[in-house]
Amino acid sequence: MRPIIITLDGYSSCGKSTLAKAMARELNYVFIDSGAMYRAITLYFLRHHIDPKDNSAVRQALTEINLDFDYNAEQGTSDMLLNDENVEALIRDMLVSEHVSEVAANEYVRAFGVAQQQKMGLKKGIVMDGRDIGTTVFPAAELKIFVTADPVVRVERRFKELLAKNPRITIEEVKDNLEMRDYIDSNREFSPLRQAADAKVLDNSQLTREEQLALALSWAQETIAQKA
Repeated sequence: MRPIIITLDGYSSCGKSTLAKAMARELNYVFIDSGAMYRAITLYFLRHHIDPKDNSAVRQALTEINLDFDYNAEQGTSDMLLNDENVEALIRDMLVSEHVSEVAANEYVRAFGVAQQQKMGLKKGIVMDGRDIGTTVFPAAELKIFVTADPVVRVERRFKELLAKNPRITIEEVKDNLEMRDYIDSNREFSPLRQAADAKVLDNSQLTREEQLALALSWAQETIAQKA
């Protein structure tokens, strides 16, 4: 059957990446974590003390950044490579989380990321998650899913995830971080977080991972069959 592009957008800690990875594995598609790309750029900026408000410095820094993924076809997962360095673990640090929304809001960073993402989707057969994938990156995607969940549920999920890596993290820190990222993502001037008009809404507040995957796969299989 003819491959399609599947986009998953939504707020932080809604489980977009987990769902996207599982869908890619089941469909034998390539999973692309757009958020990891912006996290990698953020890590580079932090390492080199680049102010995301200094457009001149930002534009110069972007010429020195090469992003790629190390794909694992068997598991349907991928690790983020920054200038050939595997930074998958480093980009999940809270310090990166605290700065990524500000960095991603920069118009030059956004244009850089979108161009790379669109290039990755030329052959289709991909599942990509992020904030603006169905609205800006692939507005003509065959299947768009907008993932959402109750804010309290999102905070609890993110806290449990980070607690395993940092026993000193507090739930208040996580809540503040998510609220800040939600505000920046939704109010940035370039490619803000929006639900595409033709997106299917998936509220997973009360769903298990298995239940949400089954629902999303049913949408995907229906769409693929229609496009055959």
